[in-house]
Amino acid sequence: MSGPKLSFDQPNRYIGQPVPRADAQRLLMGRGRFVDDMQAPRMVHAAFLRSPVAHGRIVSLDVAAARRMPGVVAVITGADLVGVVEPYVGVLSHLAGLRSAPQMPMAVGRVRWQGEPVAMVLAQSRAEAEDAVAEIHLDLEDLPAATDMERALDPDAPVIHPEFGSNLAWTRTVNVGDVDAALKGQDITIVEREFRFGRHTGVTLEARATLVEYDPAEDQLTVLYSGQAPHMMQFIFAKHFGMLEENVRVISQDVGGSFGIKIHTYGDEIAAAAAARMLGRPVKFVADRFESFMTDIHARDHAVRGRMAVGRAGHIVALDFDDVTGIGPYSMYPRTSAIEANQVLNLTGAPYVVPNYRATSKVVFQNKTLMCQYRAVGHPIAMAICDGLLEEAAAAIGMDPVEIRRRNLMRDDSYPRTSASGMKLDDLSHQKALEKLVEMMDYARLRENQARLRQQGIHRGIGFVSMVEVTNPSPMFYGIGGAPIASQDGATVRLDAGGGVHVSSSVTEQGQGTNAILQQIVAGVLGVDIARVKVTTGDTRTTPYGGGTWASRGAGIGGEAALLAAQALKEQVLDVAAVILQTQADKLDVADGSVVDAGGGAARMTLSDLARTVYYRGNELPSDMKPELVATRHYRVTDMPFVFTNGAMAAEVEVDVETGFVRVVNFWAVEDCGRVINPRLVDEQVRGGVVQGIGGALYEECLYSEDGQLLTTTMADYLVPMAAEMPDIHVAHIETPTKTSILGAKGAGEAGTGGAPAAVMNAVNDALRPLGASIFQMPMTPARVLAALGRAGH
Repeated sequence: MSGPKLSFDQPNRYIGQPVPRADAQRLLMGRGRFVDDMQAPRMVHAAFLRSPVAHGRIVSLDVAAARRMPGVVAVITGADLVGVVEPYVGVLSHLAGLRSAPQMPMAVGRVRWQGEPVAMVLAQSRAEAEDAVAEIHLDLEDLPAATDMERALDPDAPVIHPEFGSNLAWTRTVNVGDVDAALKGQDITIVEREFRFGRHTGVTLEARATLVEYDPAEDQLTVLYSGQAPHMMQFIFAKHFGMLEENVRVISQDVGGSFGIKIHTYGDEIAAAAAARMLGRPVKFVADRFESFMTDIHARDHAVRGRMAVGRAGHIVALDFDDVTGIGPYSMYPRTSAIEANQVLNLTGAPYVVPNYRATSKVVFQNKTLMCQYRAVGHPIAMAICDGLLEEAAAAIGMDPVEIRRRNLMRDDSYPRTSASGMKLDDLSHQKALEKLVEMMDYARLRENQARLRQQGIHRGIGFVSMVEVTNPSPMFYGIGGAPIASQDGATVRLDAGGGVHVSSSVTEQGQGTNAILQQIVAGVLGVDIARVKVTTGDTRTTPYGGGTWASRGAGIGGEAALLAAQALKEQVLDVAAVILQTQADKLDVADGSVVDAGGGAARMTLSDLARTVYYRGNELPSDMKPELVATRHYRVTDMPFVFTNGAMAAEVEVDVETGFVRVVNFWAVEDCGRVINPRLVDEQVRGGVVQGIGGALYEECLYSEDGQLLTTTMADYLVPMAAEMPDIHVAHIETPTKTSILGAKGAGEAGTGGAPAAVMNAVNDALRPLGASIFQMPMTPARVLAALGRAGH
């Protein structure tokens, strides 16, 4: 077989139109071997050749031997996708000055991190595809790598994108009051510390996976997507393939965990979709665990120098810090890699009265895996900076850490108000949460026990954190910056003829219990058994338009939309029932699957009888009555940029000063997430978040060599918290409903992850303080604890 080669000299050759089947065949024939059975669109499996180095120029890429391997259908390189995929750039207009270079799904000309896709093999099986990948010859010219985020800003550092002239991607400063003058005041105590937060990632139960099918006759792309935001990805696929948005269908069923990891644009997934269009046959890609560690986004890579000044009575006078964070060679698309740094600037000190506040963040390009949003974006850094400095200040002036919080936390009757950085705050309960926490943990007894154990050579510590969590974001989070990320969510609620209820929602399910929450809300409004409510989510063809699941918005926004839709359906039901029963709608209600008298509760007719009358015997209704028994409503937050959840947490730890091991003995969390709809689900969300927070504090870190080689690529190298290491996690609640919605629900999914690291760090330092030691680097590994004690190598 032979055929002419297709030229990619003309940019955007296939953007805006389907790839003709004949052209796709000639394209692949012109580049090597192609199977003869184009008429049989059997699924093929994708495997990727990934860059073995952090930075290099592609000298040559020889795929001829790979194309001859058994079962291989095609081999596609990054250069082959030029003109097929429009490059993407991860910037947002409201993050003024943020810059990033255009990015392709696979490397073209140069590789910029270890693990970057370089070539894709499509074969009859994954094993055959992997065998063929091993036959690709990649010749690279090694280039100097910028891996250390602080040294990457040095004048002589290798510049990853020469057109920018430096590795600085973005910087921002918040300056409120007069910090310099405050630091020169009388009778103040200043504490200064350096914090380091190691890179880590979300180790999801289910790795990233996608299955893409393209129908050239209809120009229809269908993507089975293991992720959180189907409508966002629908836009992205349409835009970057030049397709009509309605011709892209994205389906996201139950996902085996995501934690924010699966809400970004990954080159291998875009490449798989491009291959499906080029080949005209389904393409499946599933990342293995090795690929997950190298290519799933990382988070938390921060170095912070901070100081706090407090007066003689313990009141905060000033808070000042500089933050540097490394994001990899690009800003992730479309959410950007500057959001975490921005969150650190916005959230540090948020629970406290801080009259003078100054913070600067520098976001830096580096030759490592891209960094972006992961559960509790920026929160662990923000809470650790302020509460770490606060407990150090308390120790310096001889004040109890609980008492210093009492004196600095915002009063519960002082809202609405703004934080030090200007965040709008309302409906919070910091003081109540702290007092409930102290009572729940029996603080006085714990201190007595701590002193007694210390006399026996057992070193225990108690640490606290008071925190906020960003939830229910408004359009001011992403939409204002031009991102295709909906701040609203929608719900359609329908009464079926059999009396059951169907809910279609734009939020998605990753194991957090969203479907159960929607069932519970709708069942409560419509008076039906929860088992009669069925929920559909995650399909752009059948669900209302919405943002999906991120930033703890499932109950607060998705649940509110379901509530509004259910209320609208209930009004329809009662209007129809009033006509049938010859009474007034306000004299009726629904309960136990029936329309009942509002007063005595006597059943008048079942919902099934009412629905069958509407659907089958509409002639029995007045001609001007056109009931639908279905309602769709959308909801978004309009009054504030975010709805804040608040909490107070404490950890009790035991430090073995001989080995450096830290054991978390107990953990307590008091959270105010507004109205608690399902206590069990909320409690387990808090506990799960705490576990991930403990992981970041003690175990998890993506370690690199100096030349950018990832060293933690297996579960044997990258430690995650296991059941044996976890303490009892005690959870309690205060309910202060948000005034932004009828339901009054705030988010609850990220508080544990955001607060636990600071509480554990403070507890470790409380245990080490009598020994004259402290540690402000996470994870607090045994080696680092011993180094802090001056016992490195013992």
